Parts: sequence; C-alpha cells; structure tokens
Amino acid sequence: MREMSKGSNIGLTELSADTDAVVVSLRWTSASGDGDADVSVLLLDADGKVRSDADFFFYNNPAARDGSVQLLGKNPTDGGSEDRISIDLSAVPSGVERIVIAASQYGEAVFGSLDDLRVTVSDRAGEALLGFTITDAGVESAILFGELYRRGGEWKFRAIGQGYESGLAGLATDFGIVVDEETDEPAPEQLAEPAGPSPEVPGQRTASAPTADATAPAPAPAEQAGETAAPPADAVTPRRARGPRTAKKKVTLPKTAKPTLAENDAWRPSRLFPATSLKSDKEREVRATSLLLSVMAEVPEFGRRLTAGFGAPAGRMQTFVEVALPHGDAPKRPDGVIRVERAGKLWTALVETKTNGNPLRSEQVQSYMDIAARRGYEAVITLSNDVALDGHPLVEVKTDGRRKHKVALWHLSWAEVTHQAQMLIRHEGVGNSTHAWLLQELLHYLQHENSGCHGFQNMGPAWVPVRNGVETETLCQGDERALDVVISWEQLVRQVCLRLGGELGQKALPVQRTRRGVAPHERRESLADQLCEEGRLTSELRIEGTPGVLAIAADLRTGKLRTSIEIEAPQGSYPLPTVKRLIRALAEAPADLHVETLVADGKGPRGTLERLRPEPGDLLPKDGSPITGFRLSLFKGMGLARGNAESGFIRSVDAAVDRFHASVVTSVTALDRRSAPRPRKESVPTG
Repeated sequence: MREMSKGSNIGLTELSADTDAVVVSLRWTSASGDGDADVSVLLLDADGKVRSDADFFFYNNPAARDGSVQLLGKNPTDGGSEDRISIDLSAVPSGVERIVIAASQYGEAVFGSLDDLRVTVSDRAGEALLGFTITDAGVESAILFGELYRRGGEWKFRAIGQGYESGLAGLATDFGIVVDEETDEPAPEQLAEPAGPSPEVPGQRTASAPTADATAPAPAPAEQAGETAAPPADAVTPRRARGPRTAKKKVTLPKTAKPTLAENDAWRPSRLFPATSLKSDKEREVRATSLLLSVMAEVPEFGRRLTAGFGAPAGRMQTFVEVALPHGDAPKRPDGVIRVERAGKLWTALVETKTNGNPLRSEQVQSYMDIAARRGYEAVITLSNDVALDGHPLVEVKTDGRRKHKVALWHLSWAEVTHQAQMLIRHEGVGNSTHAWLLQELLHYLQHENSGCHGFQNMGPAWVPVRNGVETETLCQGDERALDVVISWEQLVRQVCLRLGGELGQKALPVQRTRRGVAPHERRESLADQLCEEGRLTSELRIEGTPGVLAIAADLRTGKLRTSIEIEAPQGSYPLPTVKRLIRALAEAPADLHVETLVADGKGPRGTLERLRPEPGDLLPKDGSPITGFRLSLFKGMGLARGNAESGFIRSVDAAVDRFHASVVTSVTALDRRSAPRPRKESVPTG
C-alpha cells in the first residue's frame, strides 16, 4: 500500500490493473469511544462546482441513480468507526472531473478530538492501494480528506487534508451547494412545555443540510405496497434535515396497514414466499438463496446495496442457483452465482449459503476460492447467521500468491440482509410499489420462524460451562471458553445494532472503548479476563439522535440484565425545575425504572420512578452539590439457555433493549431536544 503525504497525488493505474471500481474508507478512533462524523461526497465539474445539488451525497442522499457513488454506511472498529464509500469510476458521468471525499461533525464537536484520521482507497478485491493519515486536525468541524480526479484519461488520487471551521455549511457552499439556514429547532418559548414522548423527533445537526431549488417537485406520498404489519407503536422515526430532492419519487411502506377483509384473525394472508412447508436445512438453504438472489436481480436498489461493498460495478445483474462448475474429479455446485455486466465487462461472485446454526466449512469455501481464481471470477460471498467481526474471520482460507488474479472473500449475515431491506422499504424508499412489495415479502420470509434466517442465534458450546463457572467462582483468567463467550457477545451486540438501525432508520453502532493501538484480539482477551473476574458482560450502543449511549450489562452471577443511559443536566438551569421536567418526561416509563442523580464528587440520590413521581425533589443532593447529569436504569431477568428460544439469553437481551429504548430512551431524547438551546443563525455565503 502506498502511503500518501498531504498534497501528494498518484495515478490509480500505477497501483492496480483493476481500478474501474474502488472503495474509499474513512476511519477515526476515540479513546472514549464517543467520536463520530458523517461522510459526504461531491461530484464536481471542470469549474470545481457541483452540476446540481443532486451531486452532493450524504446521510440523507446516500446513492447516485447511475450507481457511480454509494455510501455503504458505518462499521464499528476498535476504538472508533469506519465509513465506506463505493465509487464506480466507469459509471461516473463524463461531465464530472473531480470526486471530493469529505466528513463533517455536528454540534460543537471538532476533528481535533479524534485520533487516527485516515482515508484508504481499495480496489474491488478489497486490497488497500493507498492510505493518507491526517495528523494536524484541530478546531475544524469539516475536513476534505482527498479527491479522485481525471487527468490524461486516467483517474488519480490527491491527498488534501484541508479543514473548515465553518463545518458542513462552509464546505458545501465552497462547491456551489445552496445552503438552507432554516431550522426545525423549537423556539425558546417552547422550552417550558411539559416534556413527554414525541412521535416525531427533529434532526439534531446544527449545520443545515443543502436543499435543491424550490422548483424541484416534492416526493409523492408513498403508495400502498400490499398488506403489511404496521411498525411498532413505540418506534420513533427521526425527521432528518432536508436534503437534495429528486424528481423520481421513492416508495416506502405505508405506516398503517390497510384494513383486513378476513372474517377472523385465524385467516392467514397469502404470501409470495411461503416458509411453513420447509422440512430440512437443505430445503431452507436452497429456498433462501433462490429468493434472495432473485429479489436482488429484480429490485436494483436492493441488489446494488448488497453488492456495492463487494466491489461490484453498477450494471445489469443476473443471478443463478445450483450452477455446476468443474473442480477435480467431480464438479462443485455453489449455492448461487451473481453476475453484473457493465460496458461489456462481467463481474462474477460465487455464493455459499448456510441457514439455522450450520457453520461455514473452510474446505468448502477454499474450493470455491480456487474455482473463482481459475475462472477469473472476482469474489466469493459467504452468507450465514454468523456476524463477521473485525479481526475474527469466520473461515480460514489460503491464497496462492503466484496467481495474478485476485479473488476477494466477503461475508454477509442474514441480519444485515434484513437490515438493508428494512432501510429501503421503511425509510429510504425504492423505485416503485412493486419493488416495495417484493422487498416486504422477502422480509416477511426472512423473519418467519421456519426460514432459518434469523441471524445470530446461539451463544455457542462455551456458554453453559462459562455461566456455571462464574456461578461457582471456578472460572479462571486465560480460559479459552471465556474468550469464545466474549466473541459471541460481541456478535450479538452487533446484531442488536443492525436490528435497531433497521427498525428506527437511524445509525446504531457498538461503542468500543480501548487504548490507541490495541489490536482486536488483545481487547477481547482483556474482556475475557474481566468476565472471569467480575462475571459480567458489558457493552454500549450509540444510537443516532439520542443524548447518550445505551449501556447493557449481563451479570452472570445474579442472572440480571441492566440497560441504562446517562444524560447530561441542562446547563444554566435550576435544579428543582430540572428534576421535575425529567420526571414528567418519563411519564410513560416503567415504575421500576431506577433514577440516579450524578454529581461531580461522587454518587447522588437515587430511587425508583414510582417513589420519585410524587416527590421529584428527592433527587436533589442534600449538600447542594451541582448536578452533572442522571443515570436511568432498568433491570430484567436474564435468559439462561444458549440458543434463541423464548427462555434463551439472546431473546432476553433483545427484549431488554427494546423495552428500554421504547419506554426510556425515546422519552429522554424528546426532553433533550426541547431543552437544547436554539442555535444562532449565521449568514452563509451561497455559491
């Protein structure tokens, strides 16, 4: 990999023979685990300006219609997160001369508070070609990491590292984006209103997102896409800051189900993809593979969403199942094949699928890697209920370095497939109502109890002996079984984030607090030793738009799950009105919610919500210490079984997180937004 310095540039063809499509990754770390930023991409013409606001891609406009740019979302890394962007250079319009890669923070956050600011560019096989680390970030709230630009018929990369103190607004206007200064924040006179859950939460970012010209047509109302279950009543859909509009409408599922015509509840609606008749794991694998691949081919937004991160170009997709390919004495039959054609070139991936708890087999995946290398295919994609983790490969394969052709090995979990389907049909929208209906039918199949595609569903064989060892205090540090449980716990938490993100339409990521430079396996070994010593599994989730991180703790000694969140006390407010507003905001929260006052020099008063409702003043410190915040906690019995049964540990974690988020987090989020000071408007020059 070529290391770049600030201001340097290099041609991509000098680094790889296959640069028609690249993946750009932006990553950063934070010792506290709290750092975050949003990536953005701008397509510029020869004058250094966007051709229209549609050339600006960010969280509210994540993909180009022609497939040239697609934001792939965040992945957790040790101590931070990584944003990946798929750029199909062969699909970039001829009028685009530069592709600028940037990131911005919101609120008062600056990039100087983050470490290891780095951009890498990889080819379609996932091999890193170049990297650039920004070492001089300070008070900037937006940064240009680098740009891809045309020169002499080829694409080159330039390392920029330029910052903006004016944030997203300053960055956008420099490149011709019209910035809307309007805000959805409440007026000061609204701050005194009683707090409570709100069905619609305004966006949190202080820098307004760009808007298109006012003449652009507004998106049409969502069309009915077949009968579907309504989203949970307690689900909160955040209202993003307005972004670039497009003339093409996007269809999402209706928020309420159409009235049923059935005579009684026992009547089952007909389904395009029935799951009740499946009898064996082989049937489940064949059915799931065929359904997924067929919907990928028929719904371009969905197919592109799943394959862009694997280096596939934006083009015409066809999918196949049970294809016989020569290999030694007997042909091999991968579960599926994906082929994408663009400009006369083919991109091909073999697919190996597992359902239920069936593990991927290294020898089987190795044979497909060998076949793909000999036939000039680009990738092998494994698909199972396991969740891939950074630094923990699910299968071990060997690569023949003598072969010039590189084959990439990628993994996709069924939980991620479900997540992407939910994001499209519930939040972002697809091209037409038929596509929305197909995705809804696929989603119903994946979530059916008989499909075998429920995601991570077993804590593994080490769970019971580790749990027993904690109870009897016989589990010793260095026990490999404790490490296995820590890995399973991390997979479970990652899946919880995928599920919550799909339901809410918000980014949800695990927070991993670690020292700089600590490798993933070292961090997991440290957590395994902590499990042996304390008997607890702990994790934190950062959910976009919430005022704090959601903490989960599973105490194997007491058999209790604790979900909690810490929120800051409003600055400049009087203590008694502050605690009264908090108690009012928690009107719908469970009576057994524990509320604890946080003070600078130790722990403050605490009590259950049931006791505090008539006497909120009991939360005030007796010695008059200033209140820094509050900790809200719920306790729930922990499931013991290692599997995904109703009485299992996994179900109990899901239920605890759902209950806490619906009844507590949504309430304090609404309170936080009402209590926040209204941002001052600043004049922003337009390009």
